[in-house]
Amino acid sequence: MSHLQEEVTGAASDRPFDLEAESSKGHPKGLYLLFFTEMWERFSYYGMRGILILYLTKTLLEGGLAIRPEDASLIYGFFTGFVYFTPLIGGWLADRYLGQRKAITIGGITMMLGQFTLFAINSHAGMYAGLFLLIIGNGFFKPNISTLVGRLYKDGDSRRDSAFSIFYMGINFGAFFAPLVVGVFSDQWFAVKDATGAIVTYGYKYGFLVAGLGMLLGQLIFNGFARKYLGDIGLHPATSASAKTVDLKNEIKPVTKEDKQRMTVIFILTAFVIFFWAGFEQAGSSLSLYTDKFIDRSVGNFVIPTSWFQSVNPLFIVLLAPLFSIFWTSRLGKKISTPVKMGLGMVLLGVGFFFMLGAIAQRGGDVADETIKASLFWLVMTYLVHTIGELCLSPVGLSVVTKLAHPKFASLMMGVWLLATFVANIVGGFLASFVESMGAQLIFSTISGFVIVLGLVLIALNKPIQKMMHGVK
Repeated sequence: MSHLQEEVTGAASDRPFDLEAESSKGHPKGLYLLFFTEMWERFSYYGMRGILILYLTKTLLEGGLAIRPEDASLIYGFFTGFVYFTPLIGGWLADRYLGQRKAITIGGITMMLGQFTLFAINSHAGMYAGLFLLIIGNGFFKPNISTLVGRLYKDGDSRRDSAFSIFYMGINFGAFFAPLVVGVFSDQWFAVKDATGAIVTYGYKYGFLVAGLGMLLGQLIFNGFARKYLGDIGLHPATSASAKTVDLKNEIKPVTKEDKQRMTVIFILTAFVIFFWAGFEQAGSSLSLYTDKFIDRSVGNFVIPTSWFQSVNPLFIVLLAPLFSIFWTSRLGKKISTPVKMGLGMVLLGVGFFFMLGAIAQRGGDVADETIKASLFWLVMTYLVHTIGELCLSPVGLSVVTKLAHPKFASLMMGVWLLATFVANIVGGFLASFVESMGAQLIFSTISGFVIVLGLVLIALNKPIQKMMHGVK
């Protein structure tokens, strides 16, 4: 506990733990509470998202809603886009009125109700109501839990980048297991099969049920242990009198010229990040379609389902994030500035597409013959390099937003950061739509060249950006 905190509250018992004392014990225990809370929320979200397009397009007999594929794609696109738009609003409400802790609870309960609505009401009305609740709930949840991670550490604490790499593992643990677990519910345990073993009706609604139960578990963990491991952090909005007396990072300071320049950096970095995610999100669209048609997915006598490759990136994240967490706190890692880290991430994204160009070359170019397959090696290497690029950019970006944002606007600025993904989904969708007409080779090479150039530009702007950051590393 800070001396200011102790003097204002008048009792050390008001905080169940001492953040200052934990500074020499690795990461605060609150980080791991937030890790598991986020893991279950991501399990819920990615589990639902993994079966959503199938639920929309399958016939009523098959357990779906019989929506035309083109209409279902629009619904899916708007849903995934607005999931990253509402955090801007949810972050502002948390900063001004709610506080992060209350916003996370509101968001978690709302998303849980959205999943249960999809489970209980299998109609167009139920689908729209469920997706609406998920969009609103995510807006309250997503920016505020990331903000809480940053608030566990004092200004200048070198452990913060490492903490966000650990936190990022929680996201990807949930993202990895969700498609596998929800798929077992929808395609195995609750599917109706004929005498030959073929699926007649999918149990998609039970997939939504298990996603909702995952969200419930995450909320029970968060609300059961938040007081013990987070103390007063995030209990009050940043503009309230209570927050000004309990926060550990001097939120009572006015917004200065330096603060405004720091927050301007957030907008600059966000502009670059849009193009990173537009390229990265090809994994769920153009890369997935290319894999389905032109990659040899056979391993012995088993053909790997195309959808399973959506778990490759989270798996690499889980395996590599601990190494990045260690590296960022090493002597060399501390010397690499945030703009350089993020610029390298963009360059690596472009390099990753080189392997897809290798796959195209192995097939003899953009030939339409689906019997000519490329090696699985090219695809796996693309995912590996893209994952390394993501670890250079995404958790570092989450961390720097919490460093640069004035406490009064912490969650709002996190919403701005997440807004990049909203725009990127739209841009990425347009890029993917041109693959059929222009060919994968041209699209992949264009994306590769463009993001590499942008990455090099960001690295070149390192010094002026660092000057605007005023000492924030």
